[in-house]
Amino acid sequence: MVGGGSGAFIGGVHRIASRLDDRFELVAGALSATPEKAEASGRALGLDPKRSYGDYAEMARRETRLRDGIEAVAIVTPNHVHFPAAREFLRRGIHVICDKPLTSTLADAKKMAAAAEKSDALFVLTHNYTGYPMIRQARRMVTEGAIGKVRLVQVEYAQDWLTEAAEATGDNKQAEWRTDPERSGAGGAIGDIGTHAFNLAEFVSGLAVESLAADLQSFVEGRRVDDNAHMLLRYASGARGTLWCSQVAPGNENGLRLRVYGDRGGLEWAQEDPGYLWHTPFGEPKRKLTRGGAGFTEESGSRIPAGHPEGYLEGFANIYSEAADLIEARREGRTPEHLLPTVADGLRGVRFIDACIRSAKRNAAWVEL
Repeated sequence: MVGGGSGAFIGGVHRIASRLDDRFELVAGALSATPEKAEASGRALGLDPKRSYGDYAEMARRETRLRDGIEAVAIVTPNHVHFPAAREFLRRGIHVICDKPLTSTLADAKKMAAAAEKSDALFVLTHNYTGYPMIRQARRMVTEGAIGKVRLVQVEYAQDWLTEAAEATGDNKQAEWRTDPERSGAGGAIGDIGTHAFNLAEFVSGLAVESLAADLQSFVEGRRVDDNAHMLLRYASGARGTLWCSQVAPGNENGLRLRVYGDRGGLEWAQEDPGYLWHTPFGEPKRKLTRGGAGFTEESGSRIPAGHPEGYLEGFANIYSEAADLIEARREGRTPEHLLPTVADGLRGVRFIDACIRSAKRNAAWVEL
């Protein structure tokens, strides 16, 4: 693991997800940009001191020389470190599992895509919401024509944790780096949660956004990145969509919601109630599908009987377990089909951020991705 040391949020999530199905073992890490903190974090996690490194470049070099060196690396740093860290491992044939967004700049995203294409290693991006069983159920239903031809896609991701200047308190590490354009990139809410919404809408609908018009705001005085955004979307198929993401909407904790409407029906899903999917065939009563219940046909990603909650950690774990499947298939010379987000999805996410910023600078003009 690169990043994810003491005080980090997402590193712990990745570690839990990687171990939930007993598919990975954490054996090495460069857990912080500060060598002393990296050492302390490695010690706290029980790493062999010889495999707890002061920086990712040293880790990549030394692990490559070991007969039992790492097969995969999880990169869970702030966004600006994603590309240089991943490049070190990709060029050595070590599989990369990287947190989103792909990179902090479009230039680095293009370089990352080229590095992944050149490498023999796999690259997996952890858009974890694509691992939720009911999201995959929705994708399957759209693909099989349950709602007909898609006309409308509405997606939103609302939070309230940055309603005040949390980054100015000095004790909120997440707020500090996520609102710093040098570390997060030029996008604030659009990069942090907007990319999730954008990816989820394309994943379920099967459609690609062709152009967008974006209105971005920084409501908190002095904040250097956006904390709220509204977007109109035009899909290449002719469908239309809207995307709203906000981190300054009081009363919203993790309000990721998706609605997809076709000429024969509609689907609705909410992340805070992830075990349910609402399906409304046109002219008929609304139907509630439950994970594991009647009408549920998704074949992957569910571990326990219906009625027992599964959510964020399990969705993340599905990404990790399927990454393990791909790594094992690569050992055997197989290339199975999969639904995992790749570097191409990551590049589209950064293109989305770039397009939003270009549009906003032109008074919400329509721009192409």
